[in-house]
Amino acid sequence: MSDVTRQGTRGQRPGREAVPGARGGLERPHRRRRGGEPTVTPKAEFGSYYGRPIIKAPTWTARDIAGYLFLGGLAGGSSLLAAGAEWTGRPVLARSAKLGALGAISLATVALINDLGRPERFANMLRVFKPSSPMSMGSWILAAYGPAAGVAAIADASGLAGRFTPIRLLGRAATGWAALTGPGVACYTAVLIADTAVPAWHEAHRELPFVFCGSAAAAAAGLGLIAAPTGENAPARASALFGAALELAAELWMERRLGEQARPYRTGRAGTLLRAARILTAAGIAGTSLAAGRRRAVAAVAGGALVAGSACLRFGVFEAGRASALDPHYTVASQRPKITA
Repeated sequence: MSDVTRQGTRGQRPGREAVPGARGGLERPHRRRRGGEPTVTPKAEFGSYYGRPIIKAPTWTARDIAGYLFLGGLAGGSSLLAAGAEWTGRPVLARSAKLGALGAISLATVALINDLGRPERFANMLRVFKPSSPMSMGSWILAAYGPAAGVAAIADASGLAGRFTPIRLLGRAATGWAALTGPGVACYTAVLIADTAVPAWHEAHRELPFVFCGSAAAAAAGLGLIAAPTGENAPARASALFGAALELAAELWMERRLGEQARPYRTGRAGTLLRAARILTAAGIAGTSLAAGRRRAVAAVAGGALVAGSACLRFGVFEAGRASALDPHYTVASQRPKITA
C-alpha cells in the first residue's frame, strides 16, 4: 500500500500507476506565493498508460511493402528514362530500361498482392475511383501503368517492332504512356504512407514525395549505368546526378524541419539503413561524375551503389515509421505545436 504524505507518495509500487511521463523531474521555480515560498511544478513529459503505443503500428511486412516502395520507384523511373533514351537514339539503354521497368513492376505487384493476402483484393480496390484517397488513386495509376510497361518491353525485346509498323507504333505509344504514368507510380507511395497517422511519415508529408522522386530517378539511372554501354549512358548519368541531389537535399531539409520528430530517422535500424543509403548514394555520385562515361566497370559499380542506396532509403523510411508508431512520445509530441498554433 502507498501513503500520501506532505513530501510525496511513499511505498508506491513501481510500474503499476498510470503516470503521464516516464521520468518526471522538477522545473525551476517560476513564481512565488505571497509568503515567499517558491512553487514547484512537475516537468511535463509525454507518455501513455503503461507506456503502450497510442496508435496501432503498421502490420505490413518490410519485405513486401518496403520492397514494393523500392520496386515501384525503380519501375517508374526506368520508364521515364526508357522514353528519353528511345527518343534520342540509344536503343540498348532504352531496351534495358524497359525490361527493368517490366521486371520491377511485376515483382512489386507480386509483393503487394502477397501482403494483401488474396489477389482479388487488388481487383476490389478498382471498384472505386476516389480522388481524395491515395490508395484508390494509386491502384488506378498502377493498373494504367503496368500493361503499358509490359507492351513497351515485349515489343522492343521481341524484335517485332523492327519488322512490323503497327507493332512499332504500338510500342512507341506504350513507351510514351508508361513514361507519363511512371512518375505517379514512383511517387504516389510517399503520399500514401504520409496520409496515415504514423508520426514519422505524416509529419514528413511535405518532403517525402521529393525524397521518393529523387530516389526513383537515382535507382533507374543506376540500372541504366549497369546495363548500357558507356556510349549510351549519358542520360543515365544526368538522371543519376539529378536524382541523387534531389534525394539528399530533400532528406536533409526534412530532418531539419522535423527537429525532434526526425529522431526515428536517425536511430535504430532506420538510422543504420538511412546512413548506408547516404553513403551508397554519395559513392554512386562520385563514380558517375568521375569515370562512368569512360569506363564500363566504374559505371556498373556506381550504378549498383545507386540502386542499393535507393533500396536502403525505402527500407529505412519504412522502419522509421514503424518505430515512431510504437513510441507514444512521437504521437503526443507531434500534436503539441499544432495545439499551440
